[in-house]
Amino acid sequence: VQLQASGGGLVQAGGSLSLSCVAQRTIFSVFRVIDMAWYRQAPGKQRELVAVINGNGNTNYADSVKGRFTISRNNGKKTVSLQMNSLKPDDTAVYYCHMQRDGIPYWGQGTQVTVSS
Repeated sequence: VQLQASGGGLVQAGGSLSLSCVAQRTIFSVFRVIDMAWYRQAPGKQRELVAVINGNGNTNYADSVKGRFTISRNNGKKTVSLQMNSLKPDDTAVYYCHMQRDGIPYWGQGTQVTVSS
């Protein structure tokens, strides 16, 4: 399994960005039942869970992003996306997509999101 993330960049506070992650080298029947998540890590801080979506489309969010971020998935394309609205400087971090299969965690390469004030 390989997770390839894209998106991110620099945006002013209040703006929006979208992240996407494609799961390569995995088959549809496996992908569609696996929880997919986005994490982030800001400088000097621990990596934290931002949002997770299960195979049924049920979602959970960190309190800090509720109402502003939306996680979604496309099982046919084996992708998971994160739409980020009303961005704040505190959202500045490297964002990672994540999945776990058979007890093994897989991480995307990380994509930088920078929100200027």
